[in-house]
Amino acid sequence: MTIGANNPELKSWVDVPPGSDFPIQNLPFGIFKTRYLNAVAGVAIGNYVLDLVYLHEHGYLDGLGLPAGIFNQKYLNDFIALGKNTTRAVRNRISELLRVETDELQLHKAACEIALVPLAEVQMQMPVFIPDYTDFYSSEEHATNVGSMFRDPKNALLPNWKHLPVGYHGRASSIVVSGTPLHRPKGQVKLPDSDLPVFCPTQKLDFELELAFITGKQSALGKHITTAEAEEYIFGFVLFNDWSARDIQQWEYVPLGPFLGKNFGSTISPWIVTLDALEPFRVQGPAQFPHVLPYLATEGSKNFDINLHVLLQPEGEEPTTVCRSNARYLYWNVNQQLAHQTVNGCNVRVGDLYASGTISGPSPGSYGSLLELSWNGQRPLQLANGIQRKFIEDGDTVSITGFAEKDTVRIGFGACSGKILPAL
Repeated sequence: MTIGANNPELKSWVDVPPGSDFPIQNLPFGIFKTRYLNAVAGVAIGNYVLDLVYLHEHGYLDGLGLPAGIFNQKYLNDFIALGKNTTRAVRNRISELLRVETDELQLHKAACEIALVPLAEVQMQMPVFIPDYTDFYSSEEHATNVGSMFRDPKNALLPNWKHLPVGYHGRASSIVVSGTPLHRPKGQVKLPDSDLPVFCPTQKLDFELELAFITGKQSALGKHITTAEAEEYIFGFVLFNDWSARDIQQWEYVPLGPFLGKNFGSTISPWIVTLDALEPFRVQGPAQFPHVLPYLATEGSKNFDINLHVLLQPEGEEPTTVCRSNARYLYWNVNQQLAHQTVNGCNVRVGDLYASGTISGPSPGSYGSLLELSWNGQRPLQLANGIQRKFIEDGDTVSITGFAEKDTVRIGFGACSGKILPAL
């Protein structure tokens, strides 16, 4: 698919610093507010946010069939629900307005001063209202590591794992935007030297490096979305940290899976990078064997070459990069995830979030959780200034960053960060 806004030759009259996550080829959508603006929709470009309410109200988006007030809302759901043809046209129009050869906006200095808000002056909000949330388990390396650790290294994967994208239905109400602190969760923990559980704050708090997609189209109850149709329903992607209390999870998860060990909080990045913007970065995923059932079969490149990094920063200290991974490692791709979610007739809604599960690569430095990086605490990580970590401690900040890069174009997500406060 050729998308004009993705042209690597495009340059913007807005200054875009080298290495920026937000060149003119990206144009991700988000919700922001300032001291003088309520929450409204915007697009990131360089070190600025382009105010879409201003553009719409002053005629720069005329002819696109946009309803009045569509951007003057606290969530992007209604805009996304207009459909991919409309959202694609809006992104293309914004691209035209920001190109160095286009005078329409750039010569109106007063308009530029109002429409372009410095990123340093904004507070990013939740980009969408999330009706439902599913967390998958799509990385073979991660599933193998966990299975080796807690079961049998020779039979690390359960029999179903290579036949279907394993997942569970999580709680959407506790998903928060980057920058929101979370308190250490409490729950039942069974200590190794005790026959009975105790109630206490988790001692094994962890991050999970994930990528998540957001649906932009609803389906009817009973409809199956095929792998060929899936991308019609995917608006874009965010970074995702599915915080996990490993000791609480280990005690509770049999037989029904994660509960209190997961639902206390998950963090997303505030900018939704569109599926369109990621088109140039498609790659083949891992070979799937045994062959999947026909409803999970896909053709072409369905994975994305997105570099993913995790930084861990103790309070008052400098951050240390503890993980370098890539979304291309995912065994189960997003088309298969959505097809499996709906094969039984489950309907989807605009704004639903589907997370990949922890993304781990083949080498220890690419493992996407502290559970793996420290091998359940047996191998403490060395951070800056001689500090060690087995799991996350109070005051620690975890930041996930991600970007795709090709033909001198870098498409980034911004940060997905959260700080852990003491248990209440």
